[in-house]
Amino acid sequence: MNKIKLAVVGVGRWGVNLLRNFVAHPQVQIAAIIDHHPERLAAVKQQFNLDDRVLLTTQWQDIGELQGLEAVVIATNASTHYPLIKYALQQKYHVLAEKPLTLAPDECQELCQLAESQQRLLMVDHTYLFHPAVEKGQAIINGDKLGDLRYGYASRTHLAPVRQDVDALWDLAIHDIAIFNYWLNQTPVSVEARGTVWLQPQEELGVDNPSPGLADLVWVTLNYASGFQAYIHLCWLNPDKQRRLTMVGSRGCLIFDEMSTNAPLTILHGELKHEEYQFIPVNQRQEILPVPKQEPLQKVCDRFIRSIIHNTPIEVSSGEVGTELVTILSALTISLQLGGKTIPVDIANK
Repeated sequence: MNKIKLAVVGVGRWGVNLLRNFVAHPQVQIAAIIDHHPERLAAVKQQFNLDDRVLLTTQWQDIGELQGLEAVVIATNASTHYPLIKYALQQKYHVLAEKPLTLAPDECQELCQLAESQQRLLMVDHTYLFHPAVEKGQAIINGDKLGDLRYGYASRTHLAPVRQDVDALWDLAIHDIAIFNYWLNQTPVSVEARGTVWLQPQEELGVDNPSPGLADLVWVTLNYASGFQAYIHLCWLNPDKQRRLTMVGSRGCLIFDEMSTNAPLTILHGELKHEEYQFIPVNQRQEILPVPKQEPLQKVCDRFIRSIIHNTPIEVSSGEVGTELVTILSALTISLQLGGKTIPVDIANK
């Protein structure tokens, strides 16, 4: 079988991991690597012992000169995604883009329409949707093991890296929103966000920005049509690193704790029994769910290649899913700028 000729645009902190997986993929031939930093190109050439036939260039337009190129992976700053993805689709390349798809819902919608008209795949690297624990968690929820779903909460905190192009909302929230939507098979109908700026206030940004600066701490509320609410805590200057998401039901709660290597997915069973004037906890126990040891990013890369080869859609992380998430983030940004006002989310028309 002929290998898929692929180019990687951007080999920074995340792009190098994408490159690592595609270099190791048996059905991929790396044709080109593009990055603005020549030292990164030299580093990956040495790290992966790349063949001299691999084009290493600082100019992304150079990929248009490659014969037989079929796919492009884009792992650059989010502000550059729209022109890069548009160019790649216009050249009739399949595209895998790092999240978020772009920074504007209208741009996302345009790219989805372009991909459809060109009959090319547009996939977004929402890595957590390929995490074995997240996949198994969806099966648990669909199996009604938690009873009536009541609410959810998540915490995503660490001490750096601190972004200078987007705030903590755009940097961190997309992961947990994607998981909640995936587990619920719903998207929020309205959202709220409140934030605090410490490190990069507006006067230090040097730009015309309606916000008070880049928020370091953000509290998010997602409101779903079913009545379910999810709350997310985001912060990039908290030494207490957390990657934890919980769904609470009438008979227990499901916990995805990425920082727990031995038990990343657990159910805490338990419910309340009403006796006279008291509510008594009953049926309490912990159930540790076995999760396969698989790298989510490897699954992302493999799904992208298999979908190209077999001409099959990628519904779980399509351009349309990416558009929904950017639409939600855009509504949250408006709420953040308005001090937490409830903002409707218009997914249907996107």
